[in-house]
Amino acid sequence: MSNMKYILVTGGVISGVGKGVIASSFGALIKSCGIEVTSIKIDPYINLDAGTFSPYEHGEVYVLDDGGEVDLDLGNYERFLNITLHRDNNITTGKIYKMVIDKERRGDYLGKTVQVVPHITDAIQEWVEKVARVSVSDTKLVPQVCIVELGGTVGDIESMAFVEAFRQFQFRAKRENFCVAHVSLVPQPRSTGEPKTKPTQSSVRELRGLGLSPDFIVCRSEHPIDHSVKEKISNFCHVAPEQVVCIPDLSSIYKVPVVMESHGIIEFLNERLQLGIKTLPRRHMRHWLELATKIDNIRHEINIALVGKYTRLEDAYASVVKALQHAANSIGYKVNVVFIEASHLEKEMLSEDPVAYHEAWKQLCKSEGVIVPGGFGKRGIEGKIEASRWCRENGKPFLGICLGFQAAVIEFARNVLNLREAHSTECVPDTLHPLIIDMPEHNTGEMGGTMRLGKRTTIFKDSANNSIIKRLYFSSDKIEERHRHRYEVNSKYIPDLEKAGLEFVGIDTEGQRMEILELENHPYYIAVQFHPEYLSRPMSPSPPFMGLILASKDILKPYLARGCKFSPRESDYYDSEDEDYSLTVKQVPVPRPINDSDSSAYSSSTNIVD
Repeated sequence: MSNMKYILVTGGVISGVGKGVIASSFGALIKSCGIEVTSIKIDPYINLDAGTFSPYEHGEVYVLDDGGEVDLDLGNYERFLNITLHRDNNITTGKIYKMVIDKERRGDYLGKTVQVVPHITDAIQEWVEKVARVSVSDTKLVPQVCIVELGGTVGDIESMAFVEAFRQFQFRAKRENFCVAHVSLVPQPRSTGEPKTKPTQSSVRELRGLGLSPDFIVCRSEHPIDHSVKEKISNFCHVAPEQVVCIPDLSSIYKVPVVMESHGIIEFLNERLQLGIKTLPRRHMRHWLELATKIDNIRHEINIALVGKYTRLEDAYASVVKALQHAANSIGYKVNVVFIEASHLEKEMLSEDPVAYHEAWKQLCKSEGVIVPGGFGKRGIEGKIEASRWCRENGKPFLGICLGFQAAVIEFARNVLNLREAHSTECVPDTLHPLIIDMPEHNTGEMGGTMRLGKRTTIFKDSANNSIIKRLYFSSDKIEERHRHRYEVNSKYIPDLEKAGLEFVGIDTEGQRMEILELENHPYYIAVQFHPEYLSRPMSPSPPFMGLILASKDILKPYLARGCKFSPRESDYYDSEDEDYSLTVKQVPVPRPINDSDSSAYSSSTNIVD
C-alpha cells in the first residue's frame, strides 16, 4: 500500500447521532489489522479552536499533548485508536480562513482575487494531505489511512466549502484511495413503531447532488432494523445491501467496533481501498472482544458523585465519565455517575430551594466516592468547597481535578488553618488570604490559548515515596499529564498547609507549582492540578481514577500491597495472553433485528451517543 488512503465520514438528518464513534470505530478496525491510522476532525464553525467555548456549546474542551484545545471527538479518536493527535488534526473554518488571509497579506496569491473556490477549497485539501502524513504514534511511522470526520450535517451552509473541497479531493486522491461513509438517522416513531427511511433517502440524495457518493450508509437507530429496511435503503440510495450498516443503540460505545466487524467492513474496505491485507491477524479484534465481553458480564455497580458546574449537559464532563468507566470496568464494575450541581450544596440554596439543597446533599452522602472536576468562574465554587470539606471530614474517597484541586486547598485553609477569608483571586480578587492566584505569564488579557496548556512533567518529592498516588503511578519518580489552567496555589501558604497535614507530593520541574496533594490518614483524598482524564484509555485506566474506584469499594489497600496488581478474582474473566484464546466476533452478543415474530429480541438501555 503506497498511497495514503482516506475515509470521509459525513452526517445526515441531525447532528449528534454518533459520527465520532463511527469514525473512531472505522479506525479501530483498520488498526486492528496492523495498519497505521490517523484521524482529522473538521468543525465548520469560525472559531479558531474550541478553547473559548462554554461547555454547554459543544461539551467539554479536549486538550492535546501540544496544548491544542479541540473538539471532544478527538478524545474518542485517541481513546479508540490509542494514538496521540496534534492541534492540526482539528480543522475549523476559522483556521482555514486565517491561513488564506495570512497568505493574501503576504502577497502569496500575486494580486489575484481570493475566493472560496479555488483558494479556500485548495487550502482545505492541502491541510488534509499535510496532516494525514504526520506520525501519531511512538513508532514514528507515517500513517497509511486517514479517517476524516466532517462535523455537522450535509446541507449546512457552514460546511459547503468543505463538501466542495472533498468533491474535488476524490479526484485528486483517485478512487482507490478515497471512500465516503455517510452516517444517518433512521427514526422509529412510537406512533407507528416502524423505521422510517425517508430522512436517510433525502440526506443521501443531497450528498450525491453535491458530488459525493457514499460507499457506506451507516444507519443509526434506537432499535435494530430488519433486513427489509436495509434492502429499501439499498434500492433507493444506490448502494449494495452489504454497504448498509446498521448500528442500534448499544450498552457501551466500545461494542461498536465489534458490531461493525460483524458486518464485514474490513473485507469491503480491503477491496475498495486496496489495503493489501492478505489474511487477517489471528487475533486482530482480541482487545475489543475482551472489552465487549467484560462489559456484558459486569454484575456489580458503584455510585460516584460528580460535583460540577455544567451538569445540565453530561458531555461537559465526557472524558471524566469515560475515565471513571475505564477504571470501574477494569475491575468488573459498572459505574453510575450521579451529577450534582455544585451550587445546590451551598447554604444559600437552603432558603432559595430547600428541596434541591437536601436532594443534592442526600445524593452526595449516598455516593461511594466523590469527584470534583475542573471549571471556571465563581458560580458553584462554594459548593465544591463544601463537597471537599465533607469528604475530608467523613473519610469519603475524593478526587479533585484542576478547580477541584484548588477548592480542596481553599477548604483546608479555611477549616484547618482557620483562614476564614481564604479564596481564589479568580472569584474574589481582593481576598484577604489569596490561596489561589493567577499565573501572569499565562494570562495575557486574551481568552483563547492563554492558559498553561498541554502535557507537562510532574516530579514526585522524595518525601512522597510511600504516598498512595505515587504508588498508583507504579512508583515513578515523574509523570506526564495534560494541563489546562491559569491559576495556581500561592507558594507563601504552602509551609503552613503542609505542616497541618496537607502534603503536596507532586510539583512541577521548576519546583514552583504544586501539582498533586494528598491528605494524611484518609482512605483516599487526592487532588491534582492537571487533567488525568485526557490520558485515560479503555485498556489502560488513569491511575488517579483507578485509585478512586478501588478506594470507594475498599479494595485499594490490597491492590497497592500487590504492587498495583489484581488478584485472580479481580482480574479479567479470562487470560488475554492465553494461546488457546478462541473467542470470536460471532460469540459476542450482537443485536438481532426485530422481526414481527420476535418483538423482544433486543432491549437497549444506553445510547452510544453519550
